[in-house]
Amino acid sequence: MNILYFIDILGTMVFAISGALAGRDKQLDFFGIAAVGFITAIGGGTVRDVLLGSTPVGWMNDLIYLAMITAGVLISLLFGKTVRKLRRTFFIFDTVGIAVFTVLGLQKALTLGVHPIIAIMMGMVSAVFGGAIRDIVCNDIPLIFRKEIYALTCLAGGALYVILALVGLDQFFNVIITVCFIVSFRMLAVKYEWQLPELKN
Repeated sequence: MNILYFIDILGTMVFAISGALAGRDKQLDFFGIAAVGFITAIGGGTVRDVLLGSTPVGWMNDLIYLAMITAGVLISLLFGKTVRKLRRTFFIFDTVGIAVFTVLGLQKALTLGVHPIIAIMMGMVSAVFGGAIRDIVCNDIPLIFRKEIYALTCLAGGALYVILALVGLDQFFNVIITVCFIVSFRMLAVKYEWQLPELKN
């Protein structure tokens, strides 16, 4: 699906910008900023492919991903202040990117013949592990380990995709419904500050 590929590479650039901005916030040097941007953009897909034994990993087979990551890092370096003013816009792109990464990761895992439950987990890994690695590198607690609902949206969306596939829904409509579900779930969770319960001592 060409639209999925387009959103995938656009999401890769947005993730690279997100990572590079995090590096700037930590006052890293140019190499550090570029490295954090790169890790954020391809971390999830790389972890997924390594776990699935699919090598060379995805971004190594298509140089457009490296081009988009480079563009994202340069945008954050040259227009960092402007980008920060557009955080709401980038949140939308980031959310759509997470949804698409979930679907693409899930589809790849299913194509390789793994159990649907494992495929759902691989979809989540694709979407959130780049950000988790970014946070660890920047000495922050990863977002997926905080109370905010984040990875759960990907798992729920992945489960929906598998269920709709089992009942025979056309793949095109399945992808559209799943992406819309994840995006809506994520936006509602942020808007209404839905959180998972916190354990108390």
